[in-house]
Amino acid sequence: MREEKSKSQIKREMKELQKVGERLVELSSDQVRKIEIPEELSEAVLLAQTMKKREARRRQIQYIGSLMRHVDIDPILKTLAIISQGRTRKMETFHQIETWRNLLIEGNDDLVEEILYRFPHADRRQFNQVIRNARKEKEGNRTSKFSRALFRYLEGLTETGTKQ
Repeated sequence: MREEKSKSQIKREMKELQKVGERLVELSSDQVRKIEIPEELSEAVLLAQTMKKREARRRQIQYIGSLMRHVDIDPILKTLAIISQGRTRKMETFHQIETWRNLLIEGNDDLVEEILYRFPHADRRQFNQVIRNARKEKEGNRTSKFSRALFRYLEGLTETGTKQ
């Protein structure tokens, strides 16, 4: 014997599906295309991304929620979780690089050696030159050109990998 769902339960489930749909709409178009979802749902999500008017977008998200009733959402939820973890990791890396840059500019030479140890592929001379330029720039209260260059250098190091 199958239990009938109450109207309230159906509405709650529909709201949850709409929330998942909203998360899909927040992704980039490339990310949406990579997720294995029915074509009709994919097209609805991509269309919602282009909508600027609030009410039209809200109705489109409701439509996405109704399409999702017929789709197994577990794989979608797992994919969204993976994407979210990637964003979190990127933000953590970004903040770590900012901290390193600021400490290096302030004169933390122990950190220079630590970074060179963690990233053996780093060019010591170039790294030291970028740090020196950023420090001189700070002393002279000039633009942050070399500070940005130091950030980009550190970012390049982290993208090519760390020593395990």
